[in-house]
Order: sequence, then structure tokens, then C-alpha cells
Amino acid sequence: MPKNATTSKQIEKLREELRRHEYLYYVLDEPEISDIKFDRMLEELKKLETENPELITPDSPTQRVGGAPRKGFETRQHSPAMMSLDNTYSMEELEDFDRRVRELSGREKIDYVTEHKFDGLSISLVYEGGVLTRGVTRGDGTTGEEVTANVRTIRSIPLRVDPAELKKLQMPANFEVRGEIIMPLRAFEALNEKQEQEGGKRFSNPRSAAAGAVRVLDPEITRSRRLDFYGYLLLAGGRIPTRLHSEALDAMRKLHFKVSPDWRLCHSLDAVKKFIDAWEGKRAKLPYEIDGIVIKVNEISQQQELGFTSKAPRWAVAYKYPARQETTVVNDVIFQVGRTGTLTPVAVLEPVQVGGVIVARSTLHNMDEIARLGLHIGDTVIVERAGEVIPHVIKVVKEGKPRREIVVPERCPECHSHIHKDPEEVAYRCVNASCPAKRKESLLHFAGRHAMNIDGLGEKIVDQLVDKSLVKDYADLYELKLEQVAELDRMAEKSAQNLIDEIAASKNNSLARLIYALGMRFVGERTGQLLADHFASLPKLAEATVVELEEVGEVGPKVAQSIADFFSETANRKLIQRLKEEGLKMTEKRAAPEDTRFAGKTFVFTGALARRSRDEGGAEVARHGGKVVNSVSKLTDYVVVGADPGSKYEKARSLGVTILNEDEFEDLLAGRRKAETDDRTPAQKRSVKSKGKGSSKKASSSR
Repeated sequence: MPKNATTSKQIEKLREELRRHEYLYYVLDEPEISDIKFDRMLEELKKLETENPELITPDSPTQRVGGAPRKGFETRQHSPAMMSLDNTYSMEELEDFDRRVRELSGREKIDYVTEHKFDGLSISLVYEGGVLTRGVTRGDGTTGEEVTANVRTIRSIPLRVDPAELKKLQMPANFEVRGEIIMPLRAFEALNEKQEQEGGKRFSNPRSAAAGAVRVLDPEITRSRRLDFYGYLLLAGGRIPTRLHSEALDAMRKLHFKVSPDWRLCHSLDAVKKFIDAWEGKRAKLPYEIDGIVIKVNEISQQQELGFTSKAPRWAVAYKYPARQETTVVNDVIFQVGRTGTLTPVAVLEPVQVGGVIVARSTLHNMDEIARLGLHIGDTVIVERAGEVIPHVIKVVKEGKPRREIVVPERCPECHSHIHKDPEEVAYRCVNASCPAKRKESLLHFAGRHAMNIDGLGEKIVDQLVDKSLVKDYADLYELKLEQVAELDRMAEKSAQNLIDEIAASKNNSLARLIYALGMRFVGERTGQLLADHFASLPKLAEATVVELEEVGEVGPKVAQSIADFFSETANRKLIQRLKEEGLKMTEKRAAPEDTRFAGKTFVFTGALARRSRDEGGAEVARHGGKVVNSVSKLTDYVVVGADPGSKYEKARSLGVTILNEDEFEDLLAGRRKAETDDRTPAQKRSVKSKGKGSSKKASSSR
């Protein structure tokens, strides 16, 4: 068998396996393998496709991220139009809808399907030949914006469907699925936590966060928001290809689309009412927000008979749950420490029933929100539950007598370490790496693949280790005994031994990995490497002043202050000492370059390299006296471009920076191509590069 045919089979086998695991994880929520194993399979596929670019297909799992940001969206026309639904707000209005349906259809008995009304962004997904080719927002119903690159990043949206399943369903290969893109509550909470950490503005609700994430021009931002998709309408040739709507929902599920998991076939209006009532009480427990229930006539022929008004179908309606508000008194405000160390003020309320649930607490988000509300302890406020898991304070309606000011504590409520605040940010934080409130999150970060790389130390194991008080900080990991680990749930002796071996092996990791693993704010992998290169010792880094830290390349005032704050905590210093006693690497010899061929040169890597990883490429640059940085600027000398380059490639082109493809980079390493000699000062470089965008040597030497 020819080599290419063998490789093609290998690639397709990997793709099928990855698609299966995507479906298990993102649709069924029943993963069979760890994230690390999935990532390794994906990397293997990327490598094979990079080596065989002629075998890359648009439906490959590697093609979910759509590359560089675009300049704008094209508009596309919907056929048929994406109509909105009429709303009802009471059982009387719902009875009127049912009466109209029966009168217009001439039938006394009507079957309805009830589904959750997702609070998100409506989208049309068009498949041609079974492959996703277009994603278009609702827009005005007739015309929407094409956001295909963005929807491809949402892992619960299939990039292709199984031709055999289409055949079983007697479906054509060209079809359309319409549905709702949503942001799950966990992803929404994580996004707002990140916004606070970075000094950004909080999103008001998951719907606005989801809509904003779909309509950004950079697909990488969409990918990072962890969106989800649920289908609610199946079309082929502009028509529903089944006899019943319930059959269409089942067909979408068989094609590996998510649909509302709790839809129900109701044979009477009374059954519809019971469904609505049941979910009003249960919706707060859902992992996503719904703002009502959608009711649709089940039989498609009846839908066609009933037809449409100018803006909505006559055969469907949305029952909207009312926003639930009550008035109560703020008796106190306490501060909770989140998993990343951020302090969140929480109002302790006079208990009040809101929508059938007793509410005694409400998040206040941050001190800026308290200032916006003008809130003091003792005030009377309006509290709302509008489908959210956690109620929130809407406004102050009466000032309390007496009235106390809300003050941030000087020390952490959990571990009593000093509280820190960046003047430019909203959040107050505990920076103690061993703070009980941060413990699980810190341990997961410490064990991560790019940190200490302790395979097998996942969320479920960390939960047990912390809950059983076996591990309180990073150092405790290195004192675990085999019998302690073997007693954990779902942990056989062999698995336990593997984990103990992984923990022991992590002691030999580089200083850069350890610095990153400590979990200092703003210190990523790149900064960890820069700090290790500069100080070559964790004790020296711990003693560095803010001024000394700012001398490190790419470390600005904000990062320097965060590092200094971290090492100012006595608990963190004690932790470092314990890690040293456990045998972790605290110092590292600076590797002297073999030659100075690239002295004074800065390189940026983007895209996937076929011959070596980007880390390996960076090591080669350092071996010859050069420096690798993460971002492209006018001072960058070379941008090395692999397959599927990101926005750095476009920026290099716009700035006139020299671009090398992989062959040209290899020539440079081998000495077959000379590095450009440039003795100009940084100011002179900036001046010339700003004028050099048209240079034939710049930004034109690769594809």
C-alpha cells in the first residue's frame, strides 16, 4: 500500500476517534479519556496533517479554530426566514393560544411538544455534503451575519455528520439545523471571574456574554468562552423532513446534535401546564439559563395548515416566566474567597421567599457594584431571581436606620493572610497559594501539563485528596504514601503507583515550570521562563524588588507587583522552603549560547511546525544567542510561520517584519542563510520599520 494511502487511513482513524470523544464529552457529558489523552491525540493528528497538508479537510477536528481575526462579517439571507415566537405571560394567554390553534386547525385534540426556552443567541447551521459550511446569526430574521469561523470552535456543534446515519434517517446530505448558542452557567461564572482578575467589566448575564462571544472577529476569543449549542429545528430543502416535530428532535439527536434534554410530548393543554409549573421550580438547578418554555404543535402537517403571521408562527408560542422580585433588608455583608483568591462581597439578607425559594443571601459581585447601588448594611433592597442560580440585588429602596458602611477586611477570612489590591483593578485578593479556599484550583494548576505535568492528578483525585485532608498545599503531594492514594475511590494499586511515580518525577522539572506552577497572577509559561533565565534561582527571585523584577524582559509594573506581593506572604515563603526540602529544583544553570549568531535578535513563532515543536525551535534560537518573545512588535526581527498561523502572522505583515517559513528558518539555523546584520539602535529600528512596509524583503518571503 502506498505511504500516502497508509497515512490517509491513519489520519481518518484518528479523526473518527476524536469526533467520538468530542461527542461523548461535549454532547453526552460522558467522557471516556482524560483531557491530556485527548490533547495528545489532537496533537498527533495536527502533526500528521502538517506533514501531509494535501490531506487536510474542513471537517477535521484540527480545523475548529478559524485562524486570524477578520475585518468584518458578511451578511447572508435565510431561506426560509428565521421567525421569532410570540410570548405569553399567563395561563389565560396560553389557553387563548390553544383555543386559536384548535379553531384554525378544525381539530379538538392537539398534541404539543414542550421544550426549554434557552436564553442565548439563535443561529442557523448549514451542512452541505454532510459537512458544516455556514453559520449565520438570526439578524433581522431575513438576513444575518455569517460567523462560520466562530461557530466551528463550539465543540458540541458537529463539523460533519455520519453519512450512514443520514441514510438511515432518509435525510439528504444538504440540510440545516437551527438552534441556540448559550453560555453554561459555570462558563459564565468563570468568565466573570477572569474579567475581574484582569480588571475588566463583568457581563450582566449569560445571554449577553454568549452573543458577544459569537459576534467577535477573533475566533480564538469565541473558543475560549466555552459556549454550547442546542438544536430546535431541522430543515431539508427549506422544509421539516419528518412527520412530527418530536421525530425531528430525535433525528437531530441521532446526528449527534444536542437538543433540549427535557422535552416532552403533551397530549393535552393540562399536560403542558403541568410541565410549565414543574420547571418553574426546577429551572434554578439547570446548568444553563432558561427564561420560559416553548410550546409547539407536534404534527408538521398541522403546522403547515396553521401557517404564520407576518412575524411569528401560529403553531408555536413561548411561555415566559416572570422575573421574581421581593423586598428585604440587608442584615450584614460578608466576604467569600473564590477559587482564585478573589474576595466577593455577599449580602446576608432577612430571609424572604422569591418565586417559591427562600433567599437569605445574594452576591454583590465587587466593591464597585456596592458603590453603584449606594448600598449600606441596614438598607431595604429589591432582590431578583430571573432564572439565575444566585439571586442579585437590583436597587436600594429605603435607607436603613442605623446604616453601616461596608468595609473590605484587611486579612483573608479563610487563612488570615494580608489582602492585596491592584489600584487599577476592581478585585481584592488573597495571594496565599495554600489558602483553603483556593486549594483545589491551585493544586489542579500545579499539576497541569504545562506546569509540573503530573498526569493522573485530575479534578476527581484532587477533590478526594483535599476533602480527606491528605493534601493542604503543593508540598503535601510529595509526602503522599502509596496506601493513602490506593484507598481513594476508583484508584487501583497500579493507578496509585503510577500517580506516586508521576509526582516523584515532577521533582526533576525545570525551574521555569516550577515558577509557572506556583500560580502567581500574570505569570504564564513564557514569563516563568524569562524569570528562570534571568534569576536562575527561586530564592533569588523571591528576594527581588519590584524595580529588579521590571529589569526582566517583558515584565512590566503590573506583573512585577504581583510577583512581589506573592513572595511578601510568609505562608508562600514557607511553602517554597518545604518544596526545597522535598527535593524540587530551586536553581538552574544558565545555558551559555554555543555562538552569538543570533545575538540581539528576537524571534516570534506562530502556527504548527512540522520538523520541530515551537519550544524546540525556541531552544535552537537561544542556543545561538537569540531571544524568543510571544508578541510581534516593530522591534521583532523574525516571525517564523508554520501551518495555520494566527494573528501574529498578519501583524508581522502589517509591520513589515521579516517572515520566515519553516524551510527558511532551518536554513538560518544551518547557516545556509545569514542573519541580517543590524547595528541600529531600537529607536532607529522603530523609525525604519514603520516606513518599511513595502520592502520586498519584508513580509513577502513566505506564503
